[in-house]
Amino acid sequence: MKNWTKGRLMGAAIVIAMALPAAAQENISAVVIDGYPDRALWVKEFTNFFIPEVDRRLAEVGNYKMNWQENYGGSIVKPKGVLEGVQLGLGDIGIVTTIFHSSKLPSQGISGSTPFVASDARAVAKAVDEIAREYPAMQNEFSAQNQVYLATGVVLDTYQVFCSDTVTSVADLEGRKIAGAGLNLRYLEGIKDAAGVRGGLTDFYNMLQTGLVDCGMLWPEAAKTFKIAEVAPYMLRADLGAVNSKTITVNADYWAKLPGEVQDVLKAVAIDYRDHVAGIAMDRAAASRDAYVEAGGTIVELSAEDRAAWADAMPNVAQEWAATLNGNGEQGSEMLAAYLDKLQSAGFTGVRDWTAE
Repeated sequence: MKNWTKGRLMGAAIVIAMALPAAAQENISAVVIDGYPDRALWVKEFTNFFIPEVDRRLAEVGNYKMNWQENYGGSIVKPKGVLEGVQLGLGDIGIVTTIFHSSKLPSQGISGSTPFVASDARAVAKAVDEIAREYPAMQNEFSAQNQVYLATGVVLDTYQVFCSDTVTSVADLEGRKIAGAGLNLRYLEGIKDAAGVRGGLTDFYNMLQTGLVDCGMLWPEAAKTFKIAEVAPYMLRADLGAVNSKTITVNADYWAKLPGEVQDVLKAVAIDYRDHVAGIAMDRAAASRDAYVEAGGTIVELSAEDRAAWADAMPNVAQEWAATLNGNGEQGSEMLAAYLDKLQSAGFTGVRDWTAE
């Protein structure tokens, strides 16, 4: 009978451990889609921030590695097609531009329905995302589209009005054709004979250049990126408000197959991406306005009186928004009040009380 000493036992254990294969790192494919080009801020930062941060956190444990396949600029879907693309599984992860889907995603219109309140992208992103986690409406809407909600993003510091001819007041917008996307077209209803024309960000340059529209509602960073000063050299600084317009979602079938560790990392990084992109939007705001001027643009500040008059002339789109959600069995009125309370706590009070009937 062999007499195994402690040292010999340890040595045998080491030999056995070395003979066993190391736990294999699992590779997980992830197809990311957006119809916008990679020069768009939120797309660029998905590449530069979201993906490396997910990779870094997964590498800390070492169980999983993502194989990313990025598809932007219409290679799989157009800008308006991301929601359906993720629903159908054309992409595993998508950056959904929610303003294109007001009928399917009505709760996402909360910030767009409350103009003239907050022009800080960070405050709006945080408030909207908190509402999404405190009330079921937003997550329910994405679930109905076979998607899992991760986080809401705000990529614009605040909507402004860019025109091909001189503008100095709201009166100068009367009778003009103005491009917008989604809810912001409702802002024009209080302006005499102004006509809203629906379009996407990538269309605005051509719409302005060809005279299809006289003005467009977008934000300075986008104006710089898409060289809007060339076709609309007059900016009316109205500070209509920062608006959530991007949501990171995951195909529900794909999500159900992901390990819990990967799910947790994706959820955590989505929140960090939310704040990261909103911070960049604010950091770039002043520089983008300067770049607009350097490119030949002129900026005119809308007076406080004009802003208040414009807000008062609008229909109460916030109450309409809340009523729509209430009719869907959701807590629209409560969500509206909670959202505005969050912004007020962050230091932002609107020029009109949107909770008033």
